[in-house]
Amino acid sequence: MTERMSYKDHLTSSDSLVTPYEETRAGFIALALEKNRKATPFVEEAKALKVLASKAPNPQSLLKITEIRASILTAAGVSDKATNHLSDNDKNEAIRGLIENFLEPSGKDFVDELVYRFLLTRGDSLGGSLRNLAGSLGERKFTRALISTMSVQDKMYKWLHSKSRKWINCSADDSNIELHLKGLNWQTSKNRTLIYNLTIPFIKKNVDLCLFDCAPDEIIFSNKKSCHYSLEKYIALGELKGGIDPAGADEHWKTANSALGRIRAGFRKKKLKPMTFFVGAAIEKAMAQEIFKQLRSSVLSNAANLTSDEQLISICKWLLQL
Repeated sequence: MTERMSYKDHLTSSDSLVTPYEETRAGFIALALEKNRKATPFVEEAKALKVLASKAPNPQSLLKITEIRASILTAAGVSDKATNHLSDNDKNEAIRGLIENFLEPSGKDFVDELVYRFLLTRGDSLGGSLRNLAGSLGERKFTRALISTMSVQDKMYKWLHSKSRKWINCSADDSNIELHLKGLNWQTSKNRTLIYNLTIPFIKKNVDLCLFDCAPDEIIFSNKKSCHYSLEKYIALGELKGGIDPAGADEHWKTANSALGRIRAGFRKKKLKPMTFFVGAAIEKAMAQEIFKQLRSSVLSNAANLTSDEQLISICKWLLQL
């Protein structure tokens, strides 16, 4: 019988957890590249808007080009969400305000002014969608490591599509499934199902990672007969923080530590003790010492730095053997 893995397989001291400068730099670069990728559609829209708007001899003529009306509204500062709450008169007033106050004073450069203002509003929209980008990238990296570890071990799995909520069998081409994944299922001696971003009913708080002793079809999110309503089915619960900025590291750990504390307290009241773990990208020295102290005292069951391939694969192996 193989010996059960633990944090000692990849951590020798608190210093092992600290994020190296090189990984912080690489994380910022990856984040910048992803921001640029997400901004590409808006830039292409702006190019198309410029070509079509250039047909207008003057700002007032823009009103006659119906095909770009939606984009002109965007340039006027009206978001897609706000458009649904405005009447046609309100929209016309917004466009007239844009033309009279900004486009006409720009003279022959009115098309460029239109495009700049279009991008300004689109930029605000993009900013909102990017707020949790680092977290999403971290989740994808963790998922890819877990899937890769299963593949290397020749372990079959199923994955839960986040939108359709259907379980899909693994295939030879598993590229990009981490973009649409809500859960994973595999088998050890029993069925194991991992669900992402789940609100635990009796704690009423969202938890990043929940590992269950159940088959995938036993998870029915809107049904109280679902496995996640049965406390004894919880094997391990974890917090995953993908933010790479050292300035926010301590705050991320405080949030995660508080959440894990609530989880332990909630289960303790029911005389249950599932395992808890933490995976973070930005780990500074002081928080590393606190995390390692919790590991040594068995408050935390496991922890890993998301930027370390060795630690990430090791904690994935640990999860897979639970």
